[in-house]
Amino acid sequence: MSGGMLREVAGGVTLAVRVQPGAKKTAIAGIYGEGAAAQLKIAVQAPPVEGRANEALVDFLAKTFGVPKRAVELVSGELSRSKVFAVSGVTLAQVEMRLRDSGAFQL
Repeated sequence: MSGGMLREVAGGVTLAVRVQPGAKKTAIAGIYGEGAAAQLKIAVQAPPVEGRANEALVDFLAKTFGVPKRAVELVSGELSRSKVFAVSGVTLAQVEMRLRDSGAFQL
């Protein structure tokens, strides 16, 4: 269902994200790619300057999944539009439910 975009790991979930910085508002914009290469596309209002877009993503993901910001960690892709985040304290089922409930798209 979620392919390589979401993976359950010890203590949480990893999430493959494709970032669209400089958007009008921060929101889930759909899915980028397909199959094992699929990524959750997130439009971010912050510009990709001095880590501001990364900080905005951490804040957005924490709010979306109902966890503190310290539970969201950028694992890879600091300077890339393609990133992987680890979200601690949630299960794969919880993440999938939150994404479905966001109404942005159907997994």
